[in-house]
Amino acid sequence: MRYLFLIRHAKSSWDAPSLRDFDRPLNERGGHDAPRMAKLLFQKNIRPDLIVSSPAKRALTTARFFAEGLGIPPDSIVQKAEIYDAFATDILQIIQELPDHAQTVFLFGHNPTFTDVANRFADQYIGNIPTCGVVCIESTAPGWADFNTANARVIAQLFPKEVL
Repeated sequence: MRYLFLIRHAKSSWDAPSLRDFDRPLNERGGHDAPRMAKLLFQKNIRPDLIVSSPAKRALTTARFFAEGLGIPPDSIVQKAEIYDAFATDILQIIQELPDHAQTVFLFGHNPTFTDVANRFADQYIGNIPTCGVVCIESTAPGWADFNTANARVIAQLFPKEVL
């Protein structure tokens, strides 16, 4: 089995409107939720073989909180510029290019794209993946290149307001 965790960045700050969107940091709630969501996955014995993140500050900071909370060196996070401003088809391409040695992958990025991707694999419509929300997709694909809607489905959703 392969497991893909789509993780939307934690809540970001809008305190400095002059900042580029790419450079927005997490706000206080984001800095609080990300370590707690990481701890929740740690308690469920979930560990990624690979962490891939958008390089946008809020996504990468969220990924670093998760890495630290799971005992993974933050410098092992792979940054993919293509995740920022991606469409769902771009994210699916990134997924299909993941290395096959990684059975469990955490992918950190943005909405509305992540919700769109999750809905392609969901039995029930997901209206919105909230900030720091986690959606787990399980796949029987022999390799990531084979990952598609015929062999993958959403098996779990963990949203901060529901689980923290």
